[in-house]
Amino acid sequence: MYKITDSVGSIYTQYTYAKEAEFERMIVAHAETIFGSAGIYFDIKKLIGTPKKGATIPDGYFLDLTFHNDPKLYLVEVELNSHDVYAHIGEQILRFGISSETDKYKLKNTLLAEVNNNTQKKKKLASFFTKSKYDNINELLDKVIFENKPASIIVIDEATDELSNVLSQLTMATEVIEAQTYVCGDKKLHRFSPFKDEVLTDLPENSDADELDTIIVPAREDGFNEEFLNNNRWYAIRISSAMIDKIKYIAAYQVAPISGITYIAEVEHIEKYKDTNKYIVYFKSGTTKKINKIALGTKKGQAPQAPRYSSYKTIASAQTLDDIWS
Repeated sequence: MYKITDSVGSIYTQYTYAKEAEFERMIVAHAETIFGSAGIYFDIKKLIGTPKKGATIPDGYFLDLTFHNDPKLYLVEVELNSHDVYAHIGEQILRFGISSETDKYKLKNTLLAEVNNNTQKKKKLASFFTKSKYDNINELLDKVIFENKPASIIVIDEATDELSNVLSQLTMATEVIEAQTYVCGDKKLHRFSPFKDEVLTDLPENSDADELDTIIVPAREDGFNEEFLNNNRWYAIRISSAMIDKIKYIAAYQVAPISGITYIAEVEHIEKYKDTNKYIVYFKSGTTKKINKIALGTKKGQAPQAPRYSSYKTIASAQTLDDIWS
């Protein structure tokens, strides 16, 4: 269990939420920080779906506007790890998948009514439409509800291997956000993993997220030669569900002593890797090619320790990693 200390030596210990409702109030109060400012959180609790046929009441919704041409809707479930991940959380995500398919019109009307009655949400959407191919909220909701499949987000105080195992068995794309609270007397601090942080962290200033189409993976020599070069695949990768349909290329950063991006390949398809919440990426045959090494630059901390994102266009013109992630 983590402990946190501040500049004057005060020790903060993890606070145990006795009731889910209290935990949820904290999440809602910090929704923009946790889910991101490039989207809209809807604190709505209404039944969707058909009773006795998968009906459910999500804890909320998040309309993700990070990608101007490919927005996405998430049904949100706020949970405590003390709840049964198999009987409770797994069933709830299954109900999300069923109800979001069988009650699309009610889902749209619920969100539309909330937007029409909220000036702040309308203002944010107006700004989004100036950069997007969508002209109004009706078009946008039709896209995220009728054309695309909504996904889900689980916000939980502790993400466990059991939770990952449950999610690996479900077809609905699901992101997990871990959020915790630490206390010292009457002072509180909140620790969380921001939604889509690994995507937005790699987005250079004044760049558009829609340009991201390449995943860069760190590779050691043995696995690189066997899998990347010989088997045209790379696996056990954590990938944001929002990026699955956007990744067109995969690039290999060979770790020390090579320390550089050396190969790139076109992606054929991506699928879940075994019974995990990770993925395996398969390459198009004959597309793996060696490129001029993109070496470390002058900035520290640029070498990928985990998968990172960029664009094929940026990689093609880069001399060092500084040119990719400035």
